[in-house]
Amino acid sequence: MPRSTAAPGPAAAGGVQSLERAFDLLERMADAGGEVGLSELAGSSGLPLPTIHRLMRTLVATGYVRQQPNRRYALGPRLIRLGESASRLLGTWARPHLARLVDETGETANMALLDGDEAVYVAQVPSRHSMRMFTEVGRRVLPHSTGVGKALLAQLPDDAVRALLARTGMPAATERTLTSPDAFLRALAAVRADGYAVDDNEQEMGVRCLAVAVPDAPTAAAVSISGPAGRLTEAATERMVPVLREAARQLSAALTDTTDGAAG
Repeated sequence: MPRSTAAPGPAAAGGVQSLERAFDLLERMADAGGEVGLSELAGSSGLPLPTIHRLMRTLVATGYVRQQPNRRYALGPRLIRLGESASRLLGTWARPHLARLVDETGETANMALLDGDEAVYVAQVPSRHSMRMFTEVGRRVLPHSTGVGKALLAQLPDDAVRALLARTGMPAATERTLTSPDAFLRALAAVRADGYAVDDNEQEMGVRCLAVAVPDAPTAAAVSISGPAGRLTEAATERMVPVLREAARQLSAALTDTTDGAAG
């Protein structure tokens, strides 16, 4: 997601400006692939080099950033524990919304995040049908062959998608998998126009998946339903997509609720 190049304004009420700036730098590092130089951070953030250097020294000292032998800065290992804990909590928050999806559609419901160049499943509630789809939580997949991957990448500009596909390649999981960047970008244009993505036997033959992005999520996220192609027909798609969009909207509201429970 693009970021402003202007220097941050005054800290929000109750906030600490240096803390806000430090988190902003960490997010810019993640956007850049996890490793950057000071001049790159200065160019993207608009902060003076001395300020960035001071903040990076603090982040290095606390283990959230490490300095490489080439003098560039990389995200540090201490962030891994935070990310794993946050991912588990995200799955916990998502499950009630996924359970309602299962109740209303009858199919397995999933939530996935874009993590680097891969989609990672962070929550699932299985269908109650005897024939149902199952994806292990924590599983990572290349996004070009999945519904959640398409929903996630449709939020990115085409040049960023092309760069990602160049890094990952586009191996065919089935005979229906899209293996051409141009064909995939045409598919993403359809996702943006329709408001939902479809995996039509592209990850596994006999399986269809419908997915939508979670709007305004703190990190790129998507929810999906998956099931046998014989049940997820075109007629079922028309009925299920509005249900899927409403679940994504409600999940977005839950994730972006910043109410302070101690206030009042």
